[in-house]
Amino acid sequence: MAYDESKIFREMAESIFGSPINRREFLARSGGGILILFSLGDTLEAMQRRSLPDDFNAFLRIGQDGRVQCLTGKIEMGQGVVTSLGMMLADELDVELEKVDMVMGDTDVCPWDAGTWGSLSTRAFGPSLRAAGAEGRQALKELASAQLGIPIDRIATANGIAYDKQNRSRKVSYAELAKGKRIERKASGKVPLKKPSEFRIMGTSVPRRDSEEKVTGQARYAGDIQIPGMLYARILRGPALDSKLVSVDLSAAQAVEGIQVVREGDFIALLHEYPDVAEDALKRVDATWETPPTSLNEETIFDHLLKSAGEGTATESKGDLNEGETASAQLFDHTYYNHYVAHAPMEPHTSVARIEEGRVTIWAATQSPFGTQRDVARELGIDEKNVHVLTPFVGGGFGGKGVGRQSVEAARIAKLSGKPVQVAWTRKEEFQYDTFRPAALMQVKSGLDAKNNIVLWDYTVFYAGQRGSDSTYDIPNMQVTARPRGWTSDAHPVATGAWRAPGANSNAFARESQIDIMAAKAGIDPFEFRMKHLSNEKLKRVMTSAADKFGYTPAKAPSGRGIGMAIGADAGTWVASFAEVDVDKKTGGVKVKRVVCAQDMGLCVNPRGATIQMEGCIMMGLGYALSEEIRFKGGQVLNENFDTYELPRFSWMPKIETEIIPNMDEAPQGGGEPAIILMGAIIGNAIFDATGARCFFMPLTPERVLEALKAI
Repeated sequence: MAYDESKIFREMAESIFGSPINRREFLARSGGGILILFSLGDTLEAMQRRSLPDDFNAFLRIGQDGRVQCLTGKIEMGQGVVTSLGMMLADELDVELEKVDMVMGDTDVCPWDAGTWGSLSTRAFGPSLRAAGAEGRQALKELASAQLGIPIDRIATANGIAYDKQNRSRKVSYAELAKGKRIERKASGKVPLKKPSEFRIMGTSVPRRDSEEKVTGQARYAGDIQIPGMLYARILRGPALDSKLVSVDLSAAQAVEGIQVVREGDFIALLHEYPDVAEDALKRVDATWETPPTSLNEETIFDHLLKSAGEGTATESKGDLNEGETASAQLFDHTYYNHYVAHAPMEPHTSVARIEEGRVTIWAATQSPFGTQRDVARELGIDEKNVHVLTPFVGGGFGGKGVGRQSVEAARIAKLSGKPVQVAWTRKEEFQYDTFRPAALMQVKSGLDAKNNIVLWDYTVFYAGQRGSDSTYDIPNMQVTARPRGWTSDAHPVATGAWRAPGANSNAFARESQIDIMAAKAGIDPFEFRMKHLSNEKLKRVMTSAADKFGYTPAKAPSGRGIGMAIGADAGTWVASFAEVDVDKKTGGVKVKRVVCAQDMGLCVNPRGATIQMEGCIMMGLGYALSEEIRFKGGQVLNENFDTYELPRFSWMPKIETEIIPNMDEAPQGGGEPAIILMGAIIGNAIFDATGARCFFMPLTPERVLEALKAI
């Protein structure tokens, strides 16, 4: 299927009705076909509030040509849900996957959605989608029963056809059943879903449906949108987030032929039909800025964060910490640190805005089409129904495209200029104005009794948030405290926000490093030490599976082999990983040679897609573990491009092996984030196993590894 944002639906609507329409109009005017309306459940109150009482949150339509359209507010940004969601629907409905058209991220026709993040698309939207497919299959069986004149219990379905079980020559296609009929049916939730033994598509490895477009360059992103009369905008920005414009002289920029300047207060943009001319004009602007003095930078930030932290919240507690400390024969008290990390997506924040007859159309690189719709409407002071957001393919988000600032800017400039406008952030702007994974520190005090049992765990996380901070292991006296509970805070001089598995990367690094430290002091193999303190059977299973695939043999650390391991859970998925590294003791350089990752994610809808996600997590995790670190001075980010912000390179890639634990009878869980959370931990533990040097700061740069080696 050639998938292009909501192109399928819009072209269908325009061919039928002559112009784009919204979802309610489509329902009223779509004529023949079978429509299954379904709600996402009473527990999702926010979604219900966004709907009128008689307007269900989503629907699928079985058309007169036998094709199926499914509308969803989720978006495709490389994670593969354009394939996996289609697989879930096709399997329940009993149609070929090729006949399912996923229409995604179009606020005019798709159901309201909170956004695409948290590895929630498959595990949260998927069950409702499957239920709608089952309801559609039941409706088709009822129609076939009437048309063929046989009892419904004799009707079976397969590949878009309903047939008589006793005589397969008596059959009718879905297209024939839908033709000339208009049937609206609200999903009751009473039609049973298929059992795993009945799956034809789910659980099989299916190639990504968007692969051909992306490999051949046909895929369209927000930056590919071309509108007649469109101008490219460059925005005047200060050197830091807290800079104030003191004075500005625009005369040299205005002298550039064809330049249009728009200004509203201190908001100034330069427009031209060619982006390089707009950029040249921007360089000619003579602006004076005032930036507050600051002593905050990457060296002083952790003291600042400690001083700024509030009381905190105990998120997990058991037993008595004083009793645990009294029972401890050995105490371990360490602090772990990580620096700010950028999202650094291939596609920068980009948006195109057009205003016609009071209605705003936005083509946006966003993880939250409806959030963008809300923000644009609020900025322009208009009703949300007058803002139409379309989401083409998104070139990576990782949590950073949940806020649509570039769309607000584009809409604002389009209103001021009266022209369609594209705002595409430069890489420098991407570093300065995107949000970052927050700098954070984790203080861990733990204890072993005389029999080398963990009897104390006092864990406090500062600024990373509580996700992934749970103790994981069986410890009688423990407490986890988050200061603050979330990952955003005004204490940061730069903007912070969600970054792939928010907080879990930082917390896994601290927890699993501390576990390794205790195992080494106890003189116990780190695998055996972990298993000794685990009762969770799923964690034990993924740990054993990863160890078996790795070919692990027990040894006390540091063994000199350079092997590290870690376990954890994220997005409902249990995960365990092993790494093998080489450490150059002269330079401190670390080469990751091999990574093995096993995860239990319940029903794995598309093993091929899940494997790609795991491999992508491992690749991306190399960056935050080894090299990625933001340098800043107050609100000014000093990294402006990839010459000073080092991402993983092809030459860094280790041998990657993955294992997905078969678990078809349980609900599907998230696959886009779990494998990344352990990368810092397994590499840090592997460095210790290779050298005996323990690193407490991420990223684990050569300089920090050398410092740790000197401290042995």
